[in-house]
Amino acid sequence: MADMFALWRWQKLWEDRMLFVKAFGVTVELAVGGLILALILGFLVGILATTSSRFVRALTRIYVELFRNIPLTLQVMFFYYGCVYGGIKISTLTVGIVGLGICSGAFIAEIVRGGLNAVPRGQYDAAFSQGLNYFQTMTRIILPQTIKIILPPLGTQLAWLVLDTSVLSIIAGGDLLYVTKNWACNGTLSYGPAYLVTGIIFFIICFPITHTARKYEKKMEVDRGEVL
Repeated sequence: MADMFALWRWQKLWEDRMLFVKAFGVTVELAVGGLILALILGFLVGILATTSSRFVRALTRIYVELFRNIPLTLQVMFFYYGCVYGGIKISTLTVGIVGLGICSGAFIAEIVRGGLNAVPRGQYDAAFSQGLNYFQTMTRIILPQTIKIILPPLGTQLAWLVLDTSVLSIIAGGDLLYVTKNWACNGTLSYGPAYLVTGIIFFIICFPITHTARKYEKKMEVDRGEVL
């Protein structure tokens, strides 16, 4: 155990630190790109899931159930190798962003749908009675209330999205986990320092997100109790 964290291993890690810095940048790009796509898909599908059209609702259920119940790793590999064999040139970063965005979008869609359903029906009726159309009702009345409701689970989903960026390592995506694994395997076998530092980096990113989400959720519960 002592040799796993020997001083020379840490020195070697420090010498090659720029490899990890660059890989961290790829992970950030992947997380940001995936989040933007996931939010767009999640809100769009979540809103469509509450429409009166049974056909549209059925399509949203197919999307949500399909991508929530197939492992993200399998989705990314299918998309990546599908593009390769189809002769489509696409970067691994793009594959990761699309895979993360579509998969996380399915989870966010459920969060949004639940938030919309939590808004009392009377809010819709009151808005319609004031002459607002559906778009105005959603943007001015319903969505602002929905966002407040869904912030805690949305924060948790964001943390999971950051953790899921490691899936890109299976297709040599240059992300933090991929570089960590390669660096540790190539010559030095310094698994201890490499994986420890990478784990700490992910913790530093994700813990504040989940902690803030929990605090906001508790605040909402307190405010709800005071109102009651």
